[in-house]
Amino acid sequence: MTEAELRQRCHTVLAGHRVPTPAASFAAMAAWCEANQVEHDNYGDGALIQAFEAKVAELLGLPAAVFCVSGTMAQVTALRLACQQRGSRLVALHPTAHILRHERGNHQLLDHFQALQTGDPHRPWTAGELRAIPDRLGAVALELPMREIGGQCPSWEELGDIKRHCRERGIHLHMDGARLWEAAAGFAQPLDAIAAGFDSVYVSLYKGIGGMGGAMLAGGEEFVALAAEWFRRQGGNVLHRTPYVAAAAMQFDARLAAMPAYFRRTEWFYEALRDYPRLRPNPARPQANMLHLHLPVSRERATLVRNQIAERHGVWLFGRAANAALPEHSVIEWYVGDNLLAMPDARVREILQWFSDAL
Repeated sequence: MTEAELRQRCHTVLAGHRVPTPAASFAAMAAWCEANQVEHDNYGDGALIQAFEAKVAELLGLPAAVFCVSGTMAQVTALRLACQQRGSRLVALHPTAHILRHERGNHQLLDHFQALQTGDPHRPWTAGELRAIPDRLGAVALELPMREIGGQCPSWEELGDIKRHCRERGIHLHMDGARLWEAAAGFAQPLDAIAAGFDSVYVSLYKGIGGMGGAMLAGGEEFVALAAEWFRRQGGNVLHRTPYVAAAAMQFDARLAAMPAYFRRTEWFYEALRDYPRLRPNPARPQANMLHLHLPVSRERATLVRNQIAERHGVWLFGRAANAALPEHSVIEWYVGDNLLAMPDARVREILQWFSDAL
């Protein structure tokens, strides 16, 4: 039996949101589009998409936003243009940046910009680390929250220092906000306050929102218009963006409204984990509704335990285990979403006990 087949047989999934079938998703989209009299856009020209772009821009407190078919395209394009405008092709990236970890060298192979890895790979950036860079930077790309280190964020004060440093040095400050919606609850700050001081912001329409895909890039009007032109040049000029936009727009308000509840559930989850010392969370306290768990077993053993619990109990614990720095240790990621929010406390503790005992 494949991993996908085993997961599909499970009646309970611990992490993330409920995932409807394609038929259910399409039916819900059709009903929403019918109720709201949605017409297809043509190459991004349409009432639904333009209203949604304006809505995201307003939430972020930025003048404009434009849809992009993928965050990968949105981010490297934004940083390429920022470097052109600032007269330096050098971009400071955290060692765990998505661009470095998951985008297969596109920034280098497609000659978008030059990357400078900066900072401690296990901690968020500090303004001091940026000040120590002697080179003239075109841009700084800051991920909020930082997924590869468990959803960590700089403190609110440190974030302000980073913003001031970039403004004083004339450096374009870009936010990888793939999970910005989640960070807002952790910061206990409105979205526009977090985005204030950033020159451009990328947000995902599917990670926390639950859409079918796609992204938004927000910033100044001229910058966003230029980015839209570069999306077209790179093959991003999709005829109808309606499916992506409708899938996100129809649940956007509800998802954002639920983020504080997801964060409170994460705080409860951390308290529950105190009773299971084999499951060690990172970061030490919740900073968003996601976390990493460090396990005292190898990646292969963790995967075997997951599969055994799935077969015996019909419970799917996590997606993928990764090797940790210490030998015979591993790391898994949990996103606290609808599934954990709806699950009774006693049931969560029962599952955690199975997991801990099996380890």
